[in-house]
Amino acid sequence: MILLLASVIGFNAIAFKKVKGISKNKIVHIWVFTITFQLFFDIFIDLKYHGYWYFTKAIDWVGIPAYIMLIPPVNLLFLYWFPFKSSIIKKLQYFVIWEILLLIYEVVSQIPHPFGFFHYGWWKLWYSVLLNPILLIILLGYYKWISKLENEVCS
Repeated sequence: MILLLASVIGFNAIAFKKVKGISKNKIVHIWVFTITFQLFFDIFIDLKYHGYWYFTKAIDWVGIPAYIMLIPPVNLLFLYWFPFKSSIIKKLQYFVIWEILLLIYEVVSQIPHPFGFFHYGWWKLWYSVLLNPILLIILLGYYKWISKLENEVCS
């Protein structure tokens, strides 16, 4: 719980202080997309199949911050710092750095209560190793799409 609260406060503070140049429209889109995508995925992996869970295996109010306030600011930071105009090598390096950071956070979040909040059922860390880049590519694709739509509407 301590890590979740510190992360929610810290990630949101950093995101809202640092993220400049991304329109409020895009921020709202990314926030809602992230929550929706995470909830859709977690309905099955967390709640139906108990691959992993936050705090308890049941639906619980204490898990709400993990669903609505933890990942959206992280995704905003990922997009804000993404090297869109750099070489493919720089982009791959960026993905590797983020993959390492995400995996470290996942491991640290499993430290026992009261510090940690994330628990594995049958889920393994290497599933995240494989899935995180796919999720980041989906996020990037969504961001490019909403950017294109925003440009069309504004021009």
